[in-house]
Amino acid sequence: MTISRRTFIAAAAAGAGAAASDSPARADDRSEVRAPALRPGDRVRVIAPAGIPDARLARGIEILEGFGLAVEPGDHLYDRYGYLAGTDEARLADLNAAFRDPGVRGVFAARGGYGTQRVVDRLDLDAVRRDPRVFVGFSDLTVLCGRLWTGARLVSFYGPLMNWTDARTGPAEIESLRTAVMTTEPIVLTSDPAEPSAAVAAPGVASGPLLGGNLSMLQAGVGTPDLPGLRGAILLFEDTDEAAYSYDRMLTQMIRADALRHIAGVAIGQFTNAPVVSGQWTAAQAVQDRLGGLGVPILGGLRIGHGNGQLTVPLGARATIDSTAGTLTVEPGVREPGHGP
Repeated sequence: MTISRRTFIAAAAAGAGAAASDSPARADDRSEVRAPALRPGDRVRVIAPAGIPDARLARGIEILEGFGLAVEPGDHLYDRYGYLAGTDEARLADLNAAFRDPGVRGVFAARGGYGTQRVVDRLDLDAVRRDPRVFVGFSDLTVLCGRLWTGARLVSFYGPLMNWTDARTGPAEIESLRTAVMTTEPIVLTSDPAEPSAAVAAPGVASGPLLGGNLSMLQAGVGTPDLPGLRGAILLFEDTDEAAYSYDRMLTQMIRADALRHIAGVAIGQFTNAPVVSGQWTAAQAVQDRLGGLGVPILGGLRIGHGNGQLTVPLGARATIDSTAGTLTVEPGVREPGHGP
């Protein structure tokens, strides 16, 4: 994200007590819904529910076209309204149009930043339920991934935005995106010891739906329908430009709100651009201190998030973390076209 979230996180969380996330139901009580895998020739829509895309968007569109997909822009993709990619009404119109058009089989977010929270409550969930399709986004789009799950049980994909940066995301990461949305192969990620979050660990094996996303957005979602119930789930989180105390504060808020009660395990992505202060905890040390007492397996070092080498994973699909093997294994997030959910 390019816009600091600290100014609105506290306000978003204010007044949130026992949240919707503390539902007695397990995260896997109802079967997930998987969209059909994308195929060459399928129409896909690029929309901007949050921040303003820039010249890098052309590269993201080129990559999708390289998959053989027919890429079309939302009507308001290039709008500007302050720091938002168009007015709320314009961004909402593109969002709902993408999920209502029966010819559109995939929806890709152009950019994160901020703004999805302002429109997500008016997402046409009836349209999503009638005709599930692939959705890919991350960062600020965490709230949309969460709402697709809580409102329609739709598996979405935590993966690159189309405002693409080749310096950060190369051929292996392009293939990770393609494999996730165009094949029914399971996804296996291995912990990278070079990632700062690799220092966070707790032994064991755990399975459950993989749910979560950007930690700032998860914490801001406490008390809203955006935050999935995490009972029995593998919590995934990552963040960028946050200090160690910020990770502590956000996780502490979620613990106090009982959002992390009875989770099965924790998978941790990238701690990108986390400042290091001499003599103080690193982000990894702060997270270890906060989560180590939960008594669940924890696997860090996953290349998911805002850092180099960003990989794509399905949110809502069943996953297993093995902290000894250092692996996160996720079931396919799409199904063969013509088969059941």
